[in-house]
Amino acid sequence: MRRTARLLTGTALAVAAAGFVAAPAYADDEGDGGLEVFPSQAVPGTQITVNTAECGTDGAAAGDAGAVGAGVFTLAPSAHDGEAVGQFRVPPSAQPGTYEIVAKCAESNRQVKGDLVVTMTAPRGQEPRGSVKTGVGGALGPDPVQTAAGVTALAVAAAGGTWLLHRRARGDGI
Repeated sequence: MRRTARLLTGTALAVAAAGFVAAPAYADDEGDGGLEVFPSQAVPGTQITVNTAECGTDGAAAGDAGAVGAGVFTLAPSAHDGEAVGQFRVPPSAQPGTYEIVAKCAESNRQVKGDLVVTMTAPRGQEPRGSVKTGVGGALGPDPVQTAAGVTALAVAAAGGTWLLHRRARGDGI
């Protein structure tokens, strides 16, 4: 039993060491990553801001959000640490899923990517606020005089109906 435990421990250490030696080198070499998407999780209709510092200090970029159905947009240089910034809106017809947003730097033709997750429910902290315009007024509508008149009309109708039912029950007829 003890020999098996040592063998398994040694194998696990060897695999872990091999993983550190042969760490993959991808992010910067192939242009993956480098495009920040905010918010990274959104519902249809949300305004999305993307930025990257990968295009240099004076770099602009052409963005493509066609995967989510938003089409192309422009990233322009900003005053924030040499980053290029752009915006697009998630279309109302967008379906839930993860979409790749791509930007191509104007000067270097370098391509940077980021992910946008579309959901049908707002992420925590982004719950909708305000009222819903349904066309139906509130209980105390905008005019208290009309509300009072309506309540009075309902009270008169209820009293009249009760009086008629009472007469019928006594046999007086209508």
